[in-house]
Amino acid sequence: MKIMNKIKVVALALILSLVHSLQIHGQNDPMFTQYMFNEMYINPAYAGSRENVSVTGLVREQWVGLDGAPSTQTLSAHAPILGKKVGIGLTFLNETIGVSKRTGFNLNGAYRIPMDRNTLSFGLQLGMNSISENLLDLGLASDNQFQLNTGKQLAPNFGFGTYYLAPKWYVGLSIPRMIQNRLDVTSGTGNVQNKLNVQDWHYFLTAGSIHSLTTDVKLKPAIMLKAVNGAPMELDLSCNVLLRDFIWAGLAYRTGDALSFLAGAQLTKQLRLGYSYDFSTSELKDFNSGSHELMLGYDFSFDKNKIISPRYF
Repeated sequence: MKIMNKIKVVALALILSLVHSLQIHGQNDPMFTQYMFNEMYINPAYAGSRENVSVTGLVREQWVGLDGAPSTQTLSAHAPILGKKVGIGLTFLNETIGVSKRTGFNLNGAYRIPMDRNTLSFGLQLGMNSISENLLDLGLASDNQFQLNTGKQLAPNFGFGTYYLAPKWYVGLSIPRMIQNRLDVTSGTGNVQNKLNVQDWHYFLTAGSIHSLTTDVKLKPAIMLKAVNGAPMELDLSCNVLLRDFIWAGLAYRTGDALSFLAGAQLTKQLRLGYSYDFSTSELKDFNSGSHELMLGYDFSFDKNKIISPRYF
């Protein structure tokens, strides 16, 4: 019973801290371990980079066993058009964190500049989110800030990114959220306040490469660095071993949060499946059984005479 009580206390504290964060700083960006397969969500310049119509779905259940823990689902689709000089894409997000819920769509567009075998892209993102907080479910009758269910409120967003792709490596820099959305519950209205403030921007730097160790074995490291004014930088490091362009497995580390195991397979030339499991290393490690993430991707080919070569990024 003592352990269960501790879990309930930690869960309530987590929910309150997340709600407080949403009210003061706007929505937090979702966390992904398999970010290297989900670049469309964090960088609009990625649109069209797989040279075919590409669809990726990702489901994440974070901190399993902890009440109110994040549950996230994303779906993205993108393709090159106009002679592959332009990339277009659409992303969908659904996320629940405690009593907070968010559903959103982003429309991405990228202008692609061919440079010999490489491509430099610049992208813009326009989005709209539906956000809500059912604060009455917390049962905190003694606190006036939690005496309101906001209902679904619309919140706009736009972002920017750049992406440089070479045959064996890539690097990207993006700001996926330029507008900070704040639900005002202190005044009793629950209205959304939107603010454009450069100091609140979150910067994402991603990079990855592929290295042939033998004919059948390749090494695929990747990195993501997240930075925002007034907070410590967060670093995601991963490295996968790819066997015969078919199956991969590796490890990842997120500073101050988790150590992860990744595995997956290129089931066909068009279909890929990935899974990751996070072991928590933060103070929440004693109150959850880890985080699970499942990824499924498919590249469509409408030209039957065209052979799809292995895509590593």
